[in-house]
Amino acid sequence: MARILVVDDDSDLLGLVSRQLLAAGYQVETCEHPLEAEQLITRGEFDLLLTDLEMPGLSGIDLLRLVKETDPSLVVILLTGHASIDTAVEAMKLGAFDYLRKPFPPQELLVVIEKGLSQRSLLQENRLLRSELREKYHFRNVIGNSPAIHEVFRLVEKVGPTSSTVLILGESGTGKELIARALHEISPRNHRRYLKINCSALAESLLESELFGHERGAFTGAVTTRQGLFEAAHGGTLFLDEVGDTPPSLQAKLLRVLQESEIRRVGGIEDIKVNVRLIAATNRNLKDLTRQGFFREDLFFRLNVFSLSLPPLRERRDDIPLLVHHFLDKKKEADAPRVQVAPEVMESLYNYDWPGNIRELENAVERALVLCENSWIKLADLPEDIRSQSRRHHLMAPSILLPPQSETDPPDRESVLPQTLAELEKEHIRQVLESVGGQRARAAALLGITRRTLYDKIKRWNLEDPAS
Repeated sequence: MARILVVDDDSDLLGLVSRQLLAAGYQVETCEHPLEAEQLITRGEFDLLLTDLEMPGLSGIDLLRLVKETDPSLVVILLTGHASIDTAVEAMKLGAFDYLRKPFPPQELLVVIEKGLSQRSLLQENRLLRSELREKYHFRNVIGNSPAIHEVFRLVEKVGPTSSTVLILGESGTGKELIARALHEISPRNHRRYLKINCSALAESLLESELFGHERGAFTGAVTTRQGLFEAAHGGTLFLDEVGDTPPSLQAKLLRVLQESEIRRVGGIEDIKVNVRLIAATNRNLKDLTRQGFFREDLFFRLNVFSLSLPPLRERRDDIPLLVHHFLDKKKEADAPRVQVAPEVMESLYNYDWPGNIRELENAVERALVLCENSWIKLADLPEDIRSQSRRHHLMAPSILLPPQSETDPPDRESVLPQTLAELEKEHIRQVLESVGGQRARAAALLGITRRTLYDKIKRWNLEDPAS
């Protein structure tokens, strides 16, 4: 049964409400002093708070703000006299579920409480579903199973549930924004807004207005007052991409937000408190920029509370087959047949250096999907950069597709090639395993099959020793 905390400095009303709720089957705890109520709320043991609006010490508004910081799903219903109706309406804008004007009939109290508890139940169910989705799909669109990306996942799981500022480092196209969103999704702020901005995409004046907002008349064209992203993301997360390109004048304002948790709109004279988790990302070396005088050292230290370095795709090649099939599933038409990737294509993708990282791979897959025929992606469907590097790789490396012939042996086809498709596949897998020194993850990637499939074939044909 739901637990309800009732707070009111009127002991007679407190007793009356308590008896009504107990008779309705609820568990009830009462409190006459709001300071004592503050301690009870932080224990997190209640489903609903029923509180007077006007009390000495702490008001009902103060308790509402505390609830929204400690347990946003806790239902708050305010009890108010006629003179404080306007304040009660304002409290509902801050997140109160409803208010009751004193005196109120018992039935009205029970109806409002039942509606409030139903809303809490829905919120908890939604939160549980989101949690199950996060567990099932890990970090949503962050795909990978290599040791390098698993280390990133481990660190994300550590820092995600905290309020620490995070600095994400990595080359363009490595998935910095996906990691930023994953940090938000597994944080206690995931029910609030996640907003983002690219600091290199806007002129200095526009970037300042976007981040901090502006007052009416602050500049030509500012016909109305406008909130900035820091205000809009209050209680949630703000992602600053390419923070290394922030102009020096705005770096000082960013530092102030991190130090004081307050902003001032362009053209404004009042400081506005904000509660925002900041996640920043850059593909530049901020330490070098600091030494060169282009980036404030104090801002760097404030941003670098916890840093995450994302590996480039060339350092997590084992993830390429997973990413390829993910992009194929993502981009194919709903009713289209599943597209297959020829082994030599997967080998070329594996060996390419990917200067544009995951973004370049996604573009290459989309291009190949458009060009391919008969649901097979062939080498000709890949961009020229990838095909030319593949050709250079084959010129420098021995072929792994056919068993080598001895110079003294005659070109006897029967003595070289296996006689069945199964034997051909076995010989091909043995050659690939030999070429990569028995590294099964890399062999699976070159063959265009999963590790589990490769393990099954190794066991079936007794290929445990790649030299056999």
